[in-house]
Amino acid sequence: MDREIVVRLHSSFEVMVQKFPDTGTEFWCARDLQMLLGYAKWENFARVIDKAITSCQTAGCDPKDHFLGIRKMVDVGSGAQREIDDIALTRYACYLIAQNGDPSKDPIAFAQTYFAVQTRKQEIVAKRLAQAERVSARRKLTRSEKELSGIIFDRLHDNESFGRIRSRGDTALFGGRTTQDMKNRLAVPKGRPLADFLPTITIKAKDFANEITNFNIKQNALRTEPGITGEHVKNNEEVRRLLVNRGIVPERLPPAEDVKKVERRLASEQKKLSNQVDRLEGGSPAAPE
Repeated sequence: MDREIVVRLHSSFEVMVQKFPDTGTEFWCARDLQMLLGYAKWENFARVIDKAITSCQTAGCDPKDHFLGIRKMVDVGSGAQREIDDIALTRYACYLIAQNGDPSKDPIAFAQTYFAVQTRKQEIVAKRLAQAERVSARRKLTRSEKELSGIIFDRLHDNESFGRIRSRGDTALFGGRTTQDMKNRLAVPKGRPLADFLPTITIKAKDFANEITNFNIKQNALRTEPGITGEHVKNNEEVRRLLVNRGIVPERLPPAEDVKKVERRLASEQKKLSNQVDRLEGGSPAAPE
């Protein structure tokens, strides 16, 4: 495809994107996309949309999430307007429409690549945000555990008590499985914390139980190991009950990627991005990697 055509089509697709004011979600109007893809008649384009909706259903997605019927005003000449039916399309919907079009047409061929790339970008962003959320949750768990450890030592003056109490909490959270049982199940390397290999939901569950324990130890002036242990076990049991009632069984969840690897990868990606921004803005040359 000629470079000039690619540049023109790219500009056209970017100009046509709109956003819902209340959510900021991007969308394209089907009537606009019809023109961009070279369909003179709405009836012909509507058939392609129907095929795309079928593809959406086949992929296990709800078409209502990607094809939203709307009404809009259009000019009909002499300053008059009339209301017509239209469809607000997500990037994924546009991608499916392009995939069901005729690739021998330049606009269709371009759209297939354009929306495939844009959809992939969106997936990458979502994945990166999920990874960042897990790293953040792990750091927060470290803080709540550090606070719990400090409170326990302040009251019991025993360096070993925190480990025993935390272990009892784990057993309660994982339905009778000990910390070592879970390490074995998730193939956690020797010497590494269990939490580094837990999914985000379980990390947050442990942190939530810790926060309740920390609060209640201070609130109720608990000063014995049995009292603090009972409090921590009860909180982990309650958190477990909440999860199980929502169909989430902590000990059955698969292991997650080593959070330390995720943290290093995110830091590396951020450094590369910063270097690219510096070069684009004419800053100092990036140091060699």
